Amino acid sequence: MSSALAYALMAALGNVVGALAVTRRAARELLLIEHFVAFGAGFMLAVALVEVLPEAFIRSGGAAPALVLAGYLAVHLTQHTLTPHFHFGVETHAVRHLAGPTALVGLLLHTFFDGVAIASAFLVGPALGVLVFVAIFLHKLPEGVTISSLMVAEGRSGGQALASAAALGAATLFGVLVTDQVAFLARHGLALSAGVTIYVAASNLVPEFQGKPGWRLPVAFFAGAGVFYVTKLLLGGLP
Repeated sequence: MSSALAYALMAALGNVVGALAVTRRAARELLLIEHFVAFGAGFMLAVALVEVLPEAFIRSGGAAPALVLAGYLAVHLTQHTLTPHFHFGVETHAVRHLAGPTALVGLLLHTFFDGVAIASAFLVGPALGVLVFVAIFLHKLPEGVTISSLMVAEGRSGGQALASAAALGAATLFGVLVTDQVAFLARHGLALSAGVTIYVAASNLVPEFQGKPGWRLPVAFFAGAGVFYVTKLLLGGLP
């Protein structure tokens, strides 16, 4: 539990770092975070499909497919059905009133399950826990950029933008704490989180760079999947 909470805290700080890049108008950092989107998508997909899904089927048995689907559909409902204006990355246009708070509500479920994923992975073992943490941390930076830039585009202050990013981080910590207390999540949280992670990687992150010209972002995507295998190899000695 303490390990999962510590890693979740580090992941949550990623939300704030991403928001700071927006409020400070740090162009170089924002360009780097754009590459994190592509790299993180490759790493997340690899972790979810190669590591999380097999473990989810072991822990949840026959219920796993429905739980994975439920996690996937829940994120689509909150981020793209109930939230009409949402995409990962910097918001560069003026947005309608309450677009930021609406997106924040949509992201809170997703970030809650980030915490569930970290806690559930550490229940399996430290190697899977670290892999899931890295996958989540990589998309925490663009997630902080997303919510803070929406808030700024709506005309809210930098402090409010940072507070929104901090709320996403707090939801991740809450996910860890709840998983430790709720037996259903301790057993089936990995399956639900697998659906959430697959959605975020394939339906949120990948579309953000698919249509952009150049070779750097596609290379970053494939590099993310490759680095997953290197990380897995390096973590093989963890007890």
